[in-house]
Amino acid sequence: MLNANSKTNILIVEDEEKIARLLADYLNQDGFKTCQLYRGDQVIDTLSKSSFDLVLLDIMLPGLDGLQVCKRIRETSNIPIIMITARIEEIDRLLGLELGADDYICKPFSPREVVARVKAVLRRFNLESNTSDKTADHDNLTLDEQRFRVERNGAACELTKVEFFLIKTLLSNPGLIYSRNQLMDIIYDDGHSVSDRTIDSHIKKLRKKLLTLGFEENCIHSVYGVGYKYE
Repeated sequence: MLNANSKTNILIVEDEEKIARLLADYLNQDGFKTCQLYRGDQVIDTLSKSSFDLVLLDIMLPGLDGLQVCKRIRETSNIPIIMITARIEEIDRLLGLELGADDYICKPFSPREVVARVKAVLRRFNLESNTSDKTADHDNLTLDEQRFRVERNGAACELTKVEFFLIKTLLSNPGLIYSRNQLMDIIYDDGHSVSDRTIDSHIKKLRKKLLTLGFEENCIHSVYGVGYKYE
């Protein structure tokens, strides 16, 4: 689970004040700081004057709609953005993501789901901040996030999305033990419910693929009763 603290600041942009207050209440209860805006044309100025870690951005806003706000934010910032919309047409969803949104949530929603999405996006953003789309990490292993592929000494191996983010997570902190629950929280950011033994299955397959690149089978080390670490 992500440990929210006083430095984790969420900007809520929602013209329905009751919804904005509800979201703020749930986020505050989980340890986040929040600020609420009810108009789209106030966002850019607010972001320029204060520091935020994530924006919850409704699409239907007075002054300036959420899609235009998202586009303007992306001109100067890579801050995580979660779009909130009551319009379920696929074009709106795709357009929001193409403009640079990191995730979207459709109304009506559970406030707990929003909190979970916020945590998941922040985890993913913090992980990606430590590694670029294509970076060499350890043992000459290069991660290519655009194609979910790993390369080493001229050889390449295709991974599934889950396998890719497993190795990326483990490589981000070599020697650090991740529990199965921690790995599930990072990998399954959509609230997907799976058995913790599902991680074991993915690790087993990942090890076999890394063997083809010359790694030892125990490079992903099992810690009995706890989880896994990269050594």
